Parts: sequence; structure tokens; C-alpha cells
Amino acid sequence: MKPVTCDILIIGAGPAGSSAAVSAAKKGMDVLVVEQRAEIGVPVQCAEYIPAPLVGQLNMGTGFVVQKVLKMRSILPDGFTTEMAAPGFMIHRDRFDQTLAQMALKLGVRFLLSAKAAERTEKGHVVIKKAVGETHIIDPRIIIGADGPRSRTASWCAVSTRDLLPAVQYSLKLRTPMTHTEVYLSPDFYGGYGWLFPKGETANVGLGLKRHNAPLKGIQALLVEFVEKLRKTGKIEGQPLGSNGGLIPTAPLEKAVYGNILLAGDAAGHAHPITGAGIFTAVSCGRMAGRWAAEAIKKKDLGILSKYDHEWRDLFGHTLDRAHEKRRIMEKQWACFDQIIKSCWIGFREYYHEHAPDEQ
Repeated sequence: MKPVTCDILIIGAGPAGSSAAVSAAKKGMDVLVVEQRAEIGVPVQCAEYIPAPLVGQLNMGTGFVVQKVLKMRSILPDGFTTEMAAPGFMIHRDRFDQTLAQMALKLGVRFLLSAKAAERTEKGHVVIKKAVGETHIIDPRIIIGADGPRSRTASWCAVSTRDLLPAVQYSLKLRTPMTHTEVYLSPDFYGGYGWLFPKGETANVGLGLKRHNAPLKGIQALLVEFVEKLRKTGKIEGQPLGSNGGLIPTAPLEKAVYGNILLAGDAAGHAHPITGAGIFTAVSCGRMAGRWAAEAIKKKDLGILSKYDHEWRDLFGHTLDRAHEKRRIMEKQWACFDQIIKSCWIGFREYYHEHAPDEQ
């Protein structure tokens, strides 16, 4: 079988992959995007909040926006609550992903759906297997791996984002409209938190927590209890209208460039290790990856790709590394929940002190 050539092969059509495709296509690159799912953005695996600046930066309209969000409330088990400004939007994540992909399509990017990147050969070719049984051999000059927390591309680089946080979520009817998100912290939610994010007449209610040594209850049972608590306080009503789940990386890779392969988004651990937020960094790092890949091809110099690592680390490295260190402390000291939680959650001013109490 004769390989199909392209300048840049992008594996994954989420925010990082499609953003990379748009960025590279604007530089005149021949781009192919391979996506495992049959429909981009489906199923949704996201709490669906994005920060306000992202919408303006992307210039992609607001057809995916459900409502505005103004603040985030952080709530402790004793009822203590703090608020911080968190201007943003609740979105239809599937429409968001599809809008990004449409932008790439208009620039001439090719998409191959229901297609899995199965392996990379010794010659650097990528074997793509379609769900219908077809096999394609791709010969790219550069590969961008944007294939999520269990990235096949990352495994080709002998790295992986193994430090993952499972999350599950229900969609439920919201009793009263809200313009703020709510985060619930509890010693029962080891290394994670519960959330209620308003989405018009409904809300995304979820729970993310790390697997612990012999947890007393599984995440699904804890979510059912959490939902019942919110129901009793009058925030939500009725039975779940839908559910979804996924994995969130909680540790950034030290670098995201390996030869002619660049990693972006969850594949590189670009989600915030404490909050799990990852759309903004995925879009930003995807755009960087696409731009530097195009530059390297134009100048016929793969050494240029190292500038991608310099740029994303310069912009996000300190924040991600700090949060990763906070997570390390939080998980190690979880038995002292009351003493450490304020220094390990972004909603409290103690998080921004130079040292957490147990670091002294």
C-alpha cells in the first residue's frame, strides 16, 4: 500500500487538534486530522465551562454558548463559602468542538473520522485503521498528538499522562437560574471535588476524585449521594437527564516535543492539575503546536520545534507546575483536610501564598 503524504498529521479533533489544524492551515500547510469518534465532540466529556477571553480570541461566534457565568463559589463541608470572580460561559461542548473543526475545514484541512491511529512504523509512517475495516498508511512530515489523556501518540514517545483523575457527571434540571458555578470540597472526595455548573434550565452536576487505597465508596455511589444532597437543598430536581464521564490528567509533561512529534492538550497533561480545567490551554497550545510545526516545515528545520516547548512552558509552565506541587501536597496530607484544603484550592486566598502551611 502506497503511503498518503501530508505536511502535518494531527491525531485527535478536540480543541487542541482542531486549533492546531487551523493554525497550520493558515500557514499554507497540507493538514490531515484523524479522529477516532464518528462525530466530532460526541459524546461530551466535559463540565462545559470556558473562560470569557477564549471566545473573543477565537473569533468563532457564540453559537455554542448557553449562558454567562460571573463567579465561582467554593463550599466547605461546614458551609463556609467563598466567592471569586470567574467570568466565562457555559457551552455546548459538542458544538464548540464542531465549530473549531468547521473553521479548519474551511481552510482546506482534511478530516478522517471513525479512524484510529494504530501504530507508527520504523519508517515514521502512521497506520490508520477505520472502523469499517479500511487501513490507511500516512507519511507525515510532522505529527501533532492531541488524542487525549490516554494518548497513543504519547506512547510512541515513551511518555504518558498516567496520573489521571476519573470524573463522572449527570445533567439535571436546575430549580432556579444561576450565574455562578459551585464547587464542593469534602474529605470524602479524595484529591478532587464535586461541582454544580448551571447550563440554562439544567445543570452539570459531577464529581472527580483520585482512586485511593481501598476507598470506602466508589465514585458513582458518592455522586448519587452528592446529587441527593443538592436535591434536598433545593438546587436541582428530577432524575438525571443524561450522564457522561472521563479522565483528567493531573500532571503536565516536562516537555511536549519528541523528534517530529508534538503533544498538545490532555495528551501533554495541559489541564490544570487542581481544577482540571483544560480547554483554554488545549486551544492555546494547539495553536502554538500548529504554528511551530508549519514554521519548521517551511524552514526545513525540525530543531525549530523546540520553540513550541519554550512557548507553552513560558505561558503556562509556572501555573501548571505550581498546581501540580499543590496536588502532591494535597494528596499526601489529605488526612489533614481541614488544615490543608484552603492552601490547595484556587478559590481561597491561601492557595496563592508562597508556601502552604505543611510546606514550612
